[in-house]
Amino acid sequence: MERIGVVGAGTMGRGVAQLFAEQGHHIVLVDVVDEVLDSARTEIGRDVRFTRMLRPGTPTRAPEEVVGRITFTTDLKEVRGVDFLFENTTENWDLKRSLYGELDSLCAPDVPFGVNTSAIPITRVASATGRPDRVIGTHFMNPAPTKPTVELIRGHHTSDETLARTQDLLDRVGKRHIVVADSPGFVTNRVLMLTVNEAIFLLHEGVAGAAEIDRLFTECFGHAMGPLATADLIGLDTVLFSLDVLVDSFDDPKYRPSPLLRKLVDAGLLGRKTGRGFHRYDTPRAMSPKSSESRKSSESSDESGERRHD
Repeated sequence: MERIGVVGAGTMGRGVAQLFAEQGHHIVLVDVVDEVLDSARTEIGRDVRFTRMLRPGTPTRAPEEVVGRITFTTDLKEVRGVDFLFENTTENWDLKRSLYGELDSLCAPDVPFGVNTSAIPITRVASATGRPDRVIGTHFMNPAPTKPTVELIRGHHTSDETLARTQDLLDRVGKRHIVVADSPGFVTNRVLMLTVNEAIFLLHEGVAGAAEIDRLFTECFGHAMGPLATADLIGLDTVLFSLDVLVDSFDDPKYRPSPLLRKLVDAGLLGRKTGRGFHRYDTPRAMSPKSSESRKSSESSDESGERRHD
């Protein structure tokens, strides 16, 4: 099986690493912080342990078997020798541009780079490498092991061979894929970020509370979760970075981030991964917001502006 490099061990990176390790691939998972890698090791083991509950019908595997296929390291040089590389670092162009220069020098010339970005154009990322024909957008959804479809973004120089190789790799781990042309935010996030941002403006203006806004989307439209719960799942910092990319790319004020979003990010209330965003969670990366019954309080609202219900 291919040896897969995964750079960035945050929520998305650890999900991508788990996905491929479960299917028998050997993974090199790289991050700059040991604590993040330790957390990734623990979370992957836990998620594999609860496979039967979280993904009914999926073959169960021993957590130690899956985790044992992953090399956790802070040494970027460990990606030498990988056959395919997925990058999942923060939505910061300066950081990515520097990183891709290093990756380009470390990996063999025929290794494709899958860019798991929320909004940064793939053609721009490819320009930081000497292999623009082997750079492709691989927009996994969160959580990567459970979401059935990947948005594939073809950059200006992405070759037919790179597209076919990426599709084949995804087919072999059971993922469907939809190919779109390169544009900031692609299809998913160009639409989603507008919706999320408008929902945040509604909360900021006091039109409705966070719970009410999300219920309208789940109960009236049949969405699996509302826009604010979705933002908590993505990470409010990622939402903010993505909106900033869209504003810069299109020079259109309709993408201007809500002041409330900036306030929550400044406060470190980033959603599920910190235990609190527009909703409160029992623990960081919990699977769902606390119910309104478990959040009863004499306070009328928290910093996110969420109304409480008695």
